[in-house]
Amino acid sequence: MAQFEGGKFVQQLAQYHRRDSRLPVGRKPGDAAPRREGDDQGQILTTRVGLKIPPVLSYDRWEKAGLHIFRIADSSAWCLGDWLVYGQERYADRYQTGVEAAGLDYQTLRNYAWVARHFELGRRRETLSFGHHAEVASLPPAQADTWLDRAEQQGWSRNRLRLRLRESRQGARAAPLVRASLPRISAPVDRVERWREAASKVEENFEEWIRVALDRAAAHELGD
Repeated sequence: MAQFEGGKFVQQLAQYHRRDSRLPVGRKPGDAAPRREGDDQGQILTTRVGLKIPPVLSYDRWEKAGLHIFRIADSSAWCLGDWLVYGQERYADRYQTGVEAAGLDYQTLRNYAWVARHFELGRRRETLSFGHHAEVASLPPAQADTWLDRAEQQGWSRNRLRLRLRESRQGARAAPLVRASLPRISAPVDRVERWREAASKVEENFEEWIRVALDRAAAHELGD
């Protein structure tokens, strides 16, 4: 693992990326050089604006490259979440300035931080995606861990985990419950449509999406 210290961080990080950009996806320094000239073992090179993929590539190498890219993208969500949590706790008066200076989307980072805050390192599952953890982040820790155990043991995708959670909630609602009425809320049409669009993107019933969003907001505010 590369380590960066003090004022050398930027210089070392730049050198690291320049070195890494010359490596094919899935290879490490010191690996034997791949065959070239149309061979399906040709290098897949990473650049800041995309991949340089050889004209001929076996399915196996294409699939492995996808897994490698996914792991990088998935770990970056955790890393950005941890980074923001640290900034919020250590530099409460300045962390948003750091976010803006880095050119990052604050709302996206807040979502990453919300999930990262609910899962300390020891509870994160390497075999599951950041999205799996996000699906259960609003649950009490014991329940969240139980669902992650099931997803891990049975090889559920994030969508499969979401479906199982939805079925569980629907089963719970079928039992007699003491219900409370919420106050009617008036909102501009454009905001309501935006909420409906968000619910449709995760294939949630609109009312269920509202309940989940409120549960997450309550868990965040109460520090669950």
